[in-house]
Amino acid sequence: MTRTVLVTGVSRHIGARVAGVLAADPEIDRVIGVDTVAPPSVATDDGVPLGRTEFVRVDLRSPDIAQVISSADIDTVVHMSLVSAPRKSGGRVDMKEHNVIGAMQLLAACQRSATVRKVVVRSTTAVYGCTPRDPAVFTETIEPHEVPAHGYAKDAFEVEGYVRGFARRRADVDVSLLRFANFIGPGVDSPLTRYFTQPVLPTVLGFDPRLQFVHEDDAVEVLRRMAVEEHPGTFNVAGDGVLLLSQCVRRAGRAAVPLPTPAFNLLGEAARRAGLADFSSEQLRLLSYGRAVDTSALSAELGWRPKYSTAAAFDDFIRNRGMTGNVALGLVDRLAGLLGAGR
Repeated sequence: MTRTVLVTGVSRHIGARVAGVLAADPEIDRVIGVDTVAPPSVATDDGVPLGRTEFVRVDLRSPDIAQVISSADIDTVVHMSLVSAPRKSGGRVDMKEHNVIGAMQLLAACQRSATVRKVVVRSTTAVYGCTPRDPAVFTETIEPHEVPAHGYAKDAFEVEGYVRGFARRRADVDVSLLRFANFIGPGVDSPLTRYFTQPVLPTVLGFDPRLQFVHEDDAVEVLRRMAVEEHPGTFNVAGDGVLLLSQCVRRAGRAAVPLPTPAFNLLGEAARRAGLADFSSEQLRLLSYGRAVDTSALSAELGWRPKYSTAAAFDDFIRNRGMTGNVALGLVDRLAGLLGAGR
């Protein structure tokens, strides 16, 4: 039975929510949240801000995390501290050190621990990459055509390698690796959510990529289940179905400006240098080629389906941001379908 849980990355929205939900579980004795900065006041579904979570200021890149694990007799670790935006972590070098070196230190501490029995790691579907040769849908066993060469996706790919190594060395520990599609929801702030809030959205001329989202409520529920139940393995996590980028644009009541690929990439680079957006090269590729993953393994393992489909998650996001404009949700898509059927 889960008794003492360590949650990393509690200064960020999803990490704080996970810590709060676990702290509300009466069967869990202690929840310790660690990060380099104190967490915000984030309310759980029952309105309790982080509940009885105990915050400890720790930089995962330091060996201090081992002391926290050993002194508190941690039995479950939920690793949420994967940073996707360089600007939020002090630049690309600091971001990579935080993501990769931090994960190495954490896993090393878990390996030496006599009490850790479960490790849950947040990863990302970005490890599959984005290329024009990708399969229609990625399953957990499909290898990417191109190993991610830079940025967030490369960090996550490297972290996954260390997680698999840890699982081999500590076969007595249940290890759950969760590859999440892009988080979305009322409280999510990411490069992709900031992209959709712009009044005019640049797109890549000739491309209409498929996108998947996971609502923050569903993400928190999956992480909670993994922390308190026994579900070792690697799982894709996303809302059912996909949305085309053009559908997202219409649902948000935005205007799209198609640009040739070179101009689109230059605009992304200029916006990043000017501090107007934090688009990485892999995000620019996502908006060209898109990506979809199969989630049947997770559904079979948990006997559960997400509350929000990809479309419903996106609709909830734009509704809470007041972005519906004059476009009724789903109306344009239905009209487009009727027009297509009549051809």
